[in-house]
Amino acid sequence: MGSPMMAAVVAVVLVLWLGSAAGAEANVGEVGWRIHTLFSVECQDYFDWQTVGLMHSYHKAHQPGPITRLLSCTPEERARYRGMGLAPTLEVPSMSRHPRTGDWYPAINKPAGIVHWLKHSKDVENVDWVVILDADMIIRGPIIPWELGAERGRPVAAYYGYLVGCDNILAHLHTKHPELCDKVGGLLAMHIDDLKALAPMWLSKTEEVREDRAHWGTNITGDIYGQGWISEMYGYSFGAAEVGLHHKINDDLMIYPGYIPRPGVDPILFHYGLPFKVGNWSFSKLEHHEDGIVYDCNRLFPPPPFPREVQMMEDDPNVRRSLFLSIECINTLNEGLLFHHASVGCPKPQWSRYLSFLKSKKFSEITKPKYWNHHEMGSQISEESQHSDEPMEPNPKIHTLFSTECSPYFDWQTVGLMHSFYLSGQPGNITRLLSCTDKDLEKYKGHDLAPTHYVPSMSRHPLTGDWYPAINKPAAVVHWLNHVETDAEFIVILDADMILRGPITPWEYGAKIGVPVSTPYEYLIGCDNELAKIHTRNPTACDKVGGVIIMHIEDLRKFAILWLHKTEEVRADKAHYETKFTGDIYGSGWISEMYGYSFGAAELDLRHIIRNDILIYPGYVPEPGINYRVFHYGLKFSVGNWSFDKADWRNVDVVNTCWAKFPEPPNASSLSTEDKDILKRDQLSIECAETLNRALLLHHKQRKCPTSNVDANMKQALVSNEISSIRDGILLNTQIPGQRDASNSSSQSGSNNGGMRIRIWMVGLWAVSVVGFLAVMSMILSRRKGDGSRLKANKFKKAHVGPFDNTISHQLHDKHLQESEIGSEA
Repeated sequence: MGSPMMAAVVAVVLVLWLGSAAGAEANVGEVGWRIHTLFSVECQDYFDWQTVGLMHSYHKAHQPGPITRLLSCTPEERARYRGMGLAPTLEVPSMSRHPRTGDWYPAINKPAGIVHWLKHSKDVENVDWVVILDADMIIRGPIIPWELGAERGRPVAAYYGYLVGCDNILAHLHTKHPELCDKVGGLLAMHIDDLKALAPMWLSKTEEVREDRAHWGTNITGDIYGQGWISEMYGYSFGAAEVGLHHKINDDLMIYPGYIPRPGVDPILFHYGLPFKVGNWSFSKLEHHEDGIVYDCNRLFPPPPFPREVQMMEDDPNVRRSLFLSIECINTLNEGLLFHHASVGCPKPQWSRYLSFLKSKKFSEITKPKYWNHHEMGSQISEESQHSDEPMEPNPKIHTLFSTECSPYFDWQTVGLMHSFYLSGQPGNITRLLSCTDKDLEKYKGHDLAPTHYVPSMSRHPLTGDWYPAINKPAAVVHWLNHVETDAEFIVILDADMILRGPITPWEYGAKIGVPVSTPYEYLIGCDNELAKIHTRNPTACDKVGGVIIMHIEDLRKFAILWLHKTEEVRADKAHYETKFTGDIYGSGWISEMYGYSFGAAELDLRHIIRNDILIYPGYVPEPGINYRVFHYGLKFSVGNWSFDKADWRNVDVVNTCWAKFPEPPNASSLSTEDKDILKRDQLSIECAETLNRALLLHHKQRKCPTSNVDANMKQALVSNEISSIRDGILLNTQIPGQRDASNSSSQSGSNNGGMRIRIWMVGLWAVSVVGFLAVMSMILSRRKGDGSRLKANKFKKAHVGPFDNTISHQLHDKHLQESEIGSEA
């Protein structure tokens, strides 16, 4: 085909394409539904790789409308910054160091950047709806505010249940309308007029809460570190309350990788702020805080297991689906890096099984845009139910409780449990019930170790004088129920000496009202003898259970006081302390609280579902094929010559002694493989001990212990900035311990709603590129007719090398995706 013919074809295509673009623009203008997406970052490698992932997913999901990165840099950072071309960008002044107070608080750049955008960006004139995201997100489907139910005056947001300050004195101090304070964050979708009213107040309230150091405490803010790090989140909620914005709260739009999604729904947004794992593979954004992976040609994050491997890992379909979502998140991030490296001229990477999978038709099918249909999902929270205690279908809210005392012994257990809670994907909030005497509380150092509800100590019984600390468990639950308002439908009760390995949910184990779930405690032989006949009217209903408890809140409200009363009753029955009655090998009445639980439940005829696949004691041989969710290290366990007994550490303060830890267990690679049962037993024991030490290590780093006296092994384990990143992941803009297990599908595809001038410029650039390309092709054809292989190679090169222009990235990405469907699923 000659050059004149080519030019004619190009002209026709341009006219047709321009006409369709103008028509689409007219449509958007008529209905006034123009969307703009914003996200805030700083001049750091850490945010650059997140930007690449978010931008790639933005194009792949066909998110309608333009996107703008709000880039906050100090002059020094800007001078050495190399990532200006990663996204359409508006540079905004950095407020990381507050110009008035000198306070170092980078999170304030988010509201400050939005205020700057509203004042200085011409895009604001062409916007009706704004979607605000965090950089550490992957979009799976178009986010269209009106499809999510957003209205003027009624933004849509994700639920951040850990923002307990909305319910206490903090809200009363910082807003005139505490009743409007919504616990929201993550995804925000609102009308531009609402954002204009909100943004200055968001910034002002962030400054106000940040300066209110007197109320940074964990019991006020829910911030487990008590350092005011989530002031920006409260700034948003208090600012919105101040201007009268009442949110439609939606738990189905966003999911944290590692969480189990609700049956029948698909999330349209990944928020990978928390560490997550699939089998032996894991990912934590915290470990890549200083990672220049964006600028290292063809380097990707370590690949996760392939789908076929995941298929064989897990029998439970809900858990398996969670694993698939986790690998999709990191695979999409890696795909974005792959395209980015190609776009900046990196050489073609060497073939690998993983790259073949990322280019396969199978992966393309997996990652097609997900669309929201709230009529089918029924997942949107109604206005009436937003602040009610009524349960929500199909996935109820959960709250986890555990009981401790003011002692170093419980502090290191708390550190271990809290660390594992965040890694496990357990949905909902967690609260430590801390029982202390006034004297103990005065000298106690561990207030910031967990979200805490303080309860009076009953270790010394106020009536009998009996010394029995175990009674604090039911007493604390009673106190919490009487003093805390909760919207949770199910309560999960754990012991402090536990490590979570995965989520514990009522829908997975069959708990419902009148039917709690627990784990077997077969040694409670008193359920079968005269002890039960003495202490309950329904001895046949006495279940030998304990450890992990999942109970409906209405059952717990009726049951808790009986649990306490029966504990007192059994404890006072010294005549039946003997081993032959209780199974207590010491015959000292020490397990009276356990019988108090079983006898109290029997009084109400609560029949438990008893599950032996939830909990395992390290040192026990696991049942084949069971993925236990909890380690209960209440008993001594050993691996070879190494052993661990929690009782040996009763009076050792490993939490407040810098870099203190437990003796390292043997390396798992040194274990004998002759006996598979023993091997699995020892592997689990090592995992439990290593998790405790890892939790302590991160705790010491967060406490800023000096590293000058750290041994070489520990230095190697100190991942750069990991604990600050964990705080970032858990408390700042991200996956939060208070987040409910949530996921969902969303939205409807839409056209790009940019202005007409941008359209014309896009067409012009596209036309110039095409004409230039065709001219080169014409010259090659005229000189080397018949050289098909050379032409094919040049076409491939043109498709994969060259600057990646964000204004035409939808078209380029579609082209890349079509051309990459050449591999097969690995």
